Parts: sequence; C-alpha cells; structure tokens
Amino acid sequence: MKKIIVVGNGMVGYKFCEKLMSSQKRENFEILVFGEEPRSAYDRVHLSEYFSNETPDDLLLAPLGWYKENNIELRTSELISEIKPKEKQVVTYRNDVFDYDYLVLATGSYPFVPPVEGSDKTGVFVYRTIEDLDAMKAYASKLKEQGKNKAAVLGGGLLGLEAANAAKELGLKTDVIEFAPRLMPRQLDKPASEMLKAKIQSMGIDVHLEKATIAIAGKDGVERMNFSDGTSLQTDMLIISAGIRPRDELAVKAGIKTGNKGGIWVDNKMRTSEEDIYAIGEVALYNEGVYGLVAPGYDMAQVAVEQITGGDKVMADVIDMSTQLKLIGTEVASFGDPFIENDEVATIVYENKRSGIYKRINISKEGDKLLGGILIGDSSDYNNLFQIFINGMKLPKNPEDLIIPSKDGSGAVGSAMDFPDTAQICSCESVTKGVICKSIESGDCQDLGDIIKSSKATTGCGGCKPMVVDLVNGSLKAMGKEVKEVLCEHFQFSRQELYDLIKINKIKDYNEALNLFGKGDGCEICKPALSSIFASIYMETANRQVTIQDSNDRFLANIQRNGTYSVVPRVPGGEITPEKLMVLGAVAKKYDLYSKITGGQRIDLFGAELHQLPHIWKELIDAGFESGHAYGKSLRTVKSCVGSSWCRYGMHESVSYAIRIEERYKGLRSPHKLKGGVSGCIRECAEARGKDFGIIAVESGWNLYVCGNGGATPKHAILLAEQLDDETCIKYLDRFLMYYIRTAPPLMRTAPWLDKLEGGIEYLKEVVIEDSLGIAEELEKEMQYLVDNYACEWKEAIENPEMMKRFRHFVNSDDSDDNLEFVPMRDQKMPKAWKAN
Repeated sequence: MKKIIVVGNGMVGYKFCEKLMSSQKRENFEILVFGEEPRSAYDRVHLSEYFSNETPDDLLLAPLGWYKENNIELRTSELISEIKPKEKQVVTYRNDVFDYDYLVLATGSYPFVPPVEGSDKTGVFVYRTIEDLDAMKAYASKLKEQGKNKAAVLGGGLLGLEAANAAKELGLKTDVIEFAPRLMPRQLDKPASEMLKAKIQSMGIDVHLEKATIAIAGKDGVERMNFSDGTSLQTDMLIISAGIRPRDELAVKAGIKTGNKGGIWVDNKMRTSEEDIYAIGEVALYNEGVYGLVAPGYDMAQVAVEQITGGDKVMADVIDMSTQLKLIGTEVASFGDPFIENDEVATIVYENKRSGIYKRINISKEGDKLLGGILIGDSSDYNNLFQIFINGMKLPKNPEDLIIPSKDGSGAVGSAMDFPDTAQICSCESVTKGVICKSIESGDCQDLGDIIKSSKATTGCGGCKPMVVDLVNGSLKAMGKEVKEVLCEHFQFSRQELYDLIKINKIKDYNEALNLFGKGDGCEICKPALSSIFASIYMETANRQVTIQDSNDRFLANIQRNGTYSVVPRVPGGEITPEKLMVLGAVAKKYDLYSKITGGQRIDLFGAELHQLPHIWKELIDAGFESGHAYGKSLRTVKSCVGSSWCRYGMHESVSYAIRIEERYKGLRSPHKLKGGVSGCIRECAEARGKDFGIIAVESGWNLYVCGNGGATPKHAILLAEQLDDETCIKYLDRFLMYYIRTAPPLMRTAPWLDKLEGGIEYLKEVVIEDSLGIAEELEKEMQYLVDNYACEWKEAIENPEMMKRFRHFVNSDDSDDNLEFVPMRDQKMPKAWKAN
C-alpha cells in the first residue's frame, strides 16, 4: 500500500482528500494529513459569517469523524519543519520523521504585511483564520469598554472588503484604505469600482483610494495611520489585508524549484521539480501565476488525485479567474478578461447610478464571441454570461440584450437547459450540466439534495446554485414529474406552503418556525420572507422581530447613499392641510433635511441621521402624521386626481375614495411593495393603470384594474371588474390582495405574479368575483383582521425604550456621525459627491 502525506489541511488540502475518497483506487493508499491549525478544514470563503454563527463548527467542511470514517489520519496543531526529497521523508517540529511515497504540498499562503513602520503594534491584525477573528472580536470588545470605536482596513481587494464588513459587524466605524486608484483593481474597471465604492459608502464605510501608508503611529497601540501625501487617519484598530504570499518555505529549504516572486513551480500535472512531490492551491506557481480563488485550487486537487492514481487529467492552459460574490450586501461578479480593450474588441456598458447597477461586457468586433465582463449591484446575469463565455456559445443578434432586459423583463439568454452538456455549471467542483441532468434522468438522483450530495455542486462559493436548481427542475419537468418550488435551502417549502403552515399552527416566531419546519441558521432569503409572512397573517410590525428584517425595515426608513436616511410620512390620497404642510416644512428646516415631492404625492425628507429619526418621527406624530411605510414591502401610496370635487371632467370624488382605500390598507405587508391609484374619470390623471391596483371612475361606478406596475418593465393593469359601487370595489380589492399575499413568491410584484398564475386574469376573475375556490369570505375576514390590527411602527418604536436603542450610529455611544459631508444644491443640500479617480 502506497503512503500519501498531505501537508496542509485547508480547503484545497481537504478537497484533495475528498477527491481521493471517491477514486476507485482509494484502497491502494494510506493517507496522513498534517494541519497547523487546531481544527479540521473549514470554509475560508465564508469566514466573515463566523460573526453570525455560534461556533467555529458551523464553518467546518467535515468533522473529525469524517476523517476517521475514511481511514485518514489527521494530525492537527502539528507543523512540518523539513522535507527530505531524497529520503522521501518529512520532519515535524518535534523532530518526528514520516516516510511517504507521494507528498502533496497544500500549505496555502500567508497574509502579506507591508514593511510599514509600526505594523507590529498592539491592535494590528491580519484577516486569515478563525483565531484571527477571535482576536479581533476580543480587541473590539476591549475598545468599546474604553469608549473607542474606530477601525481601519489596509487593502481594498476581495479579502479587504470582507474584513471591512467584519469590522462593521463588530460595531466599529470602519474605513478602507487602498493604495490603487480603485477598489478590487484585479477584477473591476474604474466605473465598476466607483459604483462599488458608492454602495459601500452608503453602508457607512468610508473608502480612501490612492493612499500609501508610511507609518502606523501610537503610544500603547494603534492610534493613527500616516500617509505619504501628508494626511492621516485616526483609528483604534487596524486590519491588514494587502494580499497573500505563498507558503513555500519548505520547498525553498528542500531545494524544490520555486518562482522568483515565490510559489512552488508545477507543471500541468501539478508535479514539482522533485519526483513524487505535488503542489496544489495558493502555494502552487502554475504558468507563472499564483491563484487566490478556491475554484483553481479544487481543479489542482482533482488533477493531483488523477495523476497519483494513474489518470491522465491535466490542468487547462488558462486558469479561469471568474468570480461571483456578495460584498457588504453588494453583488459583484467578473469573468473572462474584464479589461480587454483594443481594435478587435467592442465594449457594451449599462450603468444606472440611481439603482447602483453597472454591467459591462466585452465582445469580439464581429459580435460573435463573449470575451469577458463585470457586474456590480445585480449579478443575476452572471451564470448565463459565464456559460456563454466559457463554452464559446454564439451571441444573440443584439448582444446588448445580454445585460439590458427587454420590455417584458426577459433577457436574451435562454434557459440553462439550452446549454451544452459540457457546460461547467459548478466551477468550484467541476460539475457539468451533463452530470446534473443525467443523474436526474437515470434516477440516481431524485432532487436537488441528491445532486448536491453526489456531486458537491453548490458547496463551494455557492454562486452556481440558481442554475443548478434550474437544471434539476428542468430535468424533472422534462420527465413529466412535478417540481416543488422551495423558499431556500433552510425551508423545503414554498412561500405559500409556509404561509399556510405558520397560519394553521399559529406560529409567531422565526426561530420556532425554523425549528419546526426548517433547518440550519436561516439566511437573508428566508428571514425577510418569513417576516413578511408574520406581518401578512398577524399584522405584526417590523419592530417585534428586528433581526430578521431587511436593513430598511430594521430602521423604519430608507438608507441613502451617504448613510443617512429618508423620512416619508403618510399623506393619504395626496391630500394635506396647510397646517400639516407647515409642520413638514418646519421639521425639514429644523433638521436641515432635503425636501422633495415624490411621484406618489408625498413629501420625502432626506438626510436624517440615524439618531435623529425618533425625534423627527415624534414631531410628525404629534402633528397627526404616521409612518408612510416607504421602506417596506407594503402598501406605499394610493395616488389620486382631484376628481369631481374640483375638476370639471370628474365623474366621482376620487380623493375621498383614494383616502378611504389608503387608510384601509396602510401598513399592509405583502411579498413586494404595493401601489394604488384612483382616477376620477377616464382621462386617468392619477395613472391608476400603472399601479398594482387602479380604480377609474365611469358613469355608473368604478372600474377595477389589477396587476400593473411601472419601473424598468412597465405593465398596464388589466380590467378585473367594471361598474362597481364603493363597497363591492373594496370587497373585490380585499379578495385580490389577500389572494396575492397568500400565493405570491417572495419579492414578486403583482404583474409577474399574474403572468405566472395559471389561467391568468380569467382565473383570477373566477377566484375573486365568482368565488370558484370557496374562499372569498375567508379572504375578506383575513383582510378585516389586518385592517383592525394596524399599528404605526414609528409610534411603536418611540414609545419603547428597548426599541430606541437600535437608533444609534454607534452601539456604545449616542454621538452622531461626524464624517457626513453635504454640498449646496438649489437652496437645499445633497450628499457630497465621491472623489473621481
């Protein structure tokens, strides 16, 4: 039996062992693994999630029992100090000697700490291991006890931004310092970097570009960073994330060939210059490059296993560095060559600064080949674009359709089922479309869980999961099987099923629902979805279960690009008295807020700091205002024209009816936001047919339209019923809205919901008007319960001292954020623009 020694038990070292376990020749090998850290391999890709998990075990790739079950000897907390290639031996720091037949070096890398004066001071950390994060948490707690709360991150790359998010999660005011003129310089161009910078700064993290740090100053610890341009930054803690360096010291000492800038040289079989010694992962220098992403490391592990067990698999000549991730709540992706610019390349760019979305694709001059691209703010196109790129697929006639949706909301790329079987769906695990589909078709796998278990697809970075789900569902549908849509990996139910389960079992708490119907710790998909369900059943406000709310709902206000908030009180039907107008003006003047009339006939007050929100709300509530729910997936406004009260064309009193409608449904939570409109005649001045529900006056009553919306993919509402009296119109609205709330998936507006509803508008008419399901009375009662149990969230928050604690910029201080900057604009103000680079 041959003996394999693996030095390094990180993600790639573990992957080598896992791949070897699935080899038919596994029984021919004895395996010994050395790891420096005190625990088995864990997921460094999602390291920042450690702050939200209870124990380090949540990040483990496999427990210690897995190694025992597979007859792998794992020695943790044990350092290899020497390799003896001629003797085929390794020596530990205890001078224990072990023989090998094959040696696999998966020693990874170490964080690069620039040679800056003061980098050894107390309060300076690197961001690499769980122990690093534990040390950061402990130091942050110590700072808070001393009334300090500032952290800085040196490095604006992938890991640097992850570290910044970690510092922010610790409750520290965070700054990012980057030497280059843009963030993520290896992945993003200048416009993309600016968009990412804007997104990050809107979350309260300041970014400083083109800053060369020359010294870290302080007496007993970090107090200040000094830059070459003569400026400085006060900070209480510094996290260095300035790149990585290969851990190649064992190879250098043993005379194994390394690169001029580090890294163990390997050929396309992962063999080093010494016989029977392989190098994989971040320590390997392949084609003059060291690769810091997990996917190339996993490919290297597979190649090494194949070569050792007699296979012929080799590494590709070009390593794909495509990546898709979420940084500080912002979607970021790049693939291929994102920067290529020459006469043979055409670049197509879509940029929406208002929405924080930037998309760029590079195509061949002939328009037939996709060469690379960048996505910021919305990476939903990434999987399809990557498959087109990696498989050399033909582009559509109008390549711009790849990133600019058509008017019906669909893109130019078809289903994942249209890709060739050779399309690599999961880059981390090298899983193709053919493997996924044929596993379902053959019966070897029955569902998504089976696919994940057998192929490990989606278990790396997780970016491929939507496409894997589509392929599993597509294969099952092609076989004539019923496909069950689930909310997320933590709940194997659709939103509609969870709605029913929570209602029937009278569940009122997220953790209780998770324990009864789910698994794991939950995620950013299921938490807001369940908060919406609780609100839709019990009229629960966003204040009771704060931790499962989206950020805007958590603070009952919309966060703006500079970290301030907007305040939008409700103005039913757009009608407002002079006295209330003067109150809005007085509040705006007192707190120096930018004022704007919205498209929904309300007044939006911008620029409020977090700690000011309760004070502003109290003044507005005292004047008779209440929350307008502009931040929630709920009823926003019911727009109206002046109707028959003033207009010579008006047929009915649209303002009064709009106010009645808005007062009825205010605070109503739903799968997505809701907007309504009431027009006093068919001239349609309230634009009611561009709303989720629209009511238009005709001679004999009201015509009720449903399922329209504006935005990027506008749709006219469709006639549901006509010539209705006031009460019947409200009755049908009650039924329609409750049926939508019961059955729509999370974050789906009424227009696409109707498009997906089998039978469309005719079926909806049967349910709402003809009561074909026999639930009309039940829907009406449910709506009346919600109407009767409405409460103003602002009023609820300011009357509860415990709730008030969350309206602070800093967890341990009532201080305001002194980094906010504004500039004049037409007698008002706006956030100071970010410096162009």
